[in-house]
Amino acid sequence: MKAPLLLAALAITLAGCSAPWISAHTALEWTRVEPAGDCQCADGSEFAFWERRADPNKVVFFMNGGDVCWDAKGCAFTGDHGQNESSGYDWSIQGTEPENRSGMFDTTRSDNPFADYSFVYVSSCTGDAHLGNASHEYSSELTVEHRGLVNGTAALDYLAEQYPDAEQVVVIGKTAGSVAAPVYGGLAADRLPDAEVTVLGGQSGAWPDDSDFNAKILDETWGAYDAAPDWAVDGLTARDWGVPRFWTQAGLHDPDLTLARFDFAYDPRAAVELTPWMDGNPPDLLAEIDGNEAAIEAAGVPLHSYTAPGADHQIFEDKFYDVTVNGVRFVDWLDELVTDEPPADVHCDQCGP
Repeated sequence: MKAPLLLAALAITLAGCSAPWISAHTALEWTRVEPAGDCQCADGSEFAFWERRADPNKVVFFMNGGDVCWDAKGCAFTGDHGQNESSGYDWSIQGTEPENRSGMFDTTRSDNPFADYSFVYVSSCTGDAHLGNASHEYSSELTVEHRGLVNGTAALDYLAEQYPDAEQVVVIGKTAGSVAAPVYGGLAADRLPDAEVTVLGGQSGAWPDDSDFNAKILDETWGAYDAAPDWAVDGLTARDWGVPRFWTQAGLHDPDLTLARFDFAYDPRAAVELTPWMDGNPPDLLAEIDGNEAAIEAAGVPLHSYTAPGADHQIFEDKFYDVTVNGVRFVDWLDELVTDEPPADVHCDQCGP
């Protein structure tokens, strides 16, 4: 039976936050946190994130997914509850608070690796995969605040301030939220150098490293390179980064990071916006995933991976406890990843959709 997730009615500010340690296997209760400073959603409205305070030594930093955008139609402020009716991207924080969910959010289950963890939950409301820092004018009627990195790093700063003695930090990104997961993993390690930091990106393994996409979208539209951390590794600056190389740069910047990804082999929604920048029509998504991992590891960065068959979408809710490949249940693989030595890679043999 799913236990309800309760959203605390009282919002708090960054200063003076305190809450009791919640015991293991207790249903999630969320408190809304409203950061100060330059944080904002795409329409200029207020940004907020959510916290579940439990074990102060173990924290999940969760970056939720959401569609991305880079044109006037996709980025328009239309529809209800802050969501664009054409693309589905969230342009305000309305309606994006954590919902009553199963999977990794069902902390009443004894087999949930994160049952006793504290959570910092960051929704996307900027259309830029938590990467941007730019005000982009798409038309005389539409200016979008792509401030995903500003919002995300405010939440990360909060984590570092509130959990200074954290021993384990697990950075998890869902779908488009996983694109920036290695960047936030490296930033978390910078802020908490004594913590063991694990990164899991869920379902962005097929995003390509394409120079045209990098220049037009990451740089010119989202301003991601101007906002990127100053990790000059092997002579490469931020403008040499592409999405797969976020993993390379983070791993070379901090070799102590544990980096991992999950993908369904042929998830049609995982990279649908990126197909114009991929090879083939339609592109072979599994070939893109495997090729990206090979390139990351060829650069000297271990990337632990779990690749499941089919065209499913989303792993962190309903399918979290059900996916098994080659006799290895995903949730058990993840538990080993965060509590022990990284497990062997799991890859489907019959991967077809």
